[in-house]
Amino acid sequence: MEFIKRNLIPLIIAIVLVGGTFFALDYYDADQGLYLTAGWITITLFLIWLLNRLLTKQLNKRLPWLKYGNKRFYWQLASGIFLSLLVINISYLILKFGLTQDPPDEAQMVSMNVLGLLVLLPVISINFGTQFLSNWKNAQLKAEEFQKETIKAELTTLKNHLDPHFLFNNLNILSSLITINPDLSQTYLEKFADVYRAILQSSKEELVTLNDELKFIASYLYLLEIRFEDTIQTFIDIDTKDQVKYLPPLTLQMLIENAIKHNVISEVRPLKIHISSQNGFVSVKNNLQQKKIEARNHSNTGIDNIKKRYAYFTNKEVQVFKNPDNFIIKIPLVELDEH
Repeated sequence: MEFIKRNLIPLIIAIVLVGGTFFALDYYDADQGLYLTAGWITITLFLIWLLNRLLTKQLNKRLPWLKYGNKRFYWQLASGIFLSLLVINISYLILKFGLTQDPPDEAQMVSMNVLGLLVLLPVISINFGTQFLSNWKNAQLKAEEFQKETIKAELTTLKNHLDPHFLFNNLNILSSLITINPDLSQTYLEKFADVYRAILQSSKEELVTLNDELKFIASYLYLLEIRFEDTIQTFIDIDTKDQVKYLPPLTLQMLIENAIKHNVISEVRPLKIHISSQNGFVSVKNNLQQKKIEARNHSNTGIDNIKKRYAYFTNKEVQVFKNPDNFIIKIPLVELDEH
């Protein structure tokens, strides 16, 4: 029953072909020999198709096209021709011995096999090409789907990224301000809430406008200014037309956090961060005063995370420049027609 269910359509087609052939022969008042020949050809072709179908299924499990291309080609070519010729010969012998009075003729057998070989070679070759293209296309689609799902999973993790030290530091500052300056602590708490509200919102968004990101950065920088006072100085110069373009959420925050993490910050040597836009890119530049420990054990985890996020949305690459005085990262702005 399972076999019939899986091959119901081919069986119906075979029955229709056989029935149609005999109806046509009967309509034209053909003799018995034509009936037998037509029935033999129809049933033989169906058996050849069915055996090659089963062969393909077995080889798909044992010798997948994309993994064993050459080996699969020769195996299926040889096996397909052998099975097809076997069906032709067996069915011919059954026809001759069981349904006719004529014994098998050696010349006819040779001619039939040669003719069958000449027909089968191009048919099976075309079938190979169709199978390979179909399997290759499906494999490509599955690979792309898997890659997208993998990047999406990474993206979800990266979007929720925020240094836990940032949380504890800000809670400590808020606790101190409540005692020293209640009014300032209220403003600080509001900005702190704005930052985390934006972080929670970003978990639902794949892209945000540069304008929205700058609003978030304004609250984030306020917290940094209270914490570091004048030891961190920020300068923002963004072209108005760029503010409606998109970027992954928290990108600028991660770059600022990266600059703070890797550089010495003091009253004598303040960290200066410049954020500007030009030619479809946002540039984040800071003066380079790298920590000695960081210089020896430098890690680009933050930048690598940003590159992975951008790989999902655009083919434009994140650009990194470093010289003795400055460290610059240029991130591309995403337009909706390229997403």
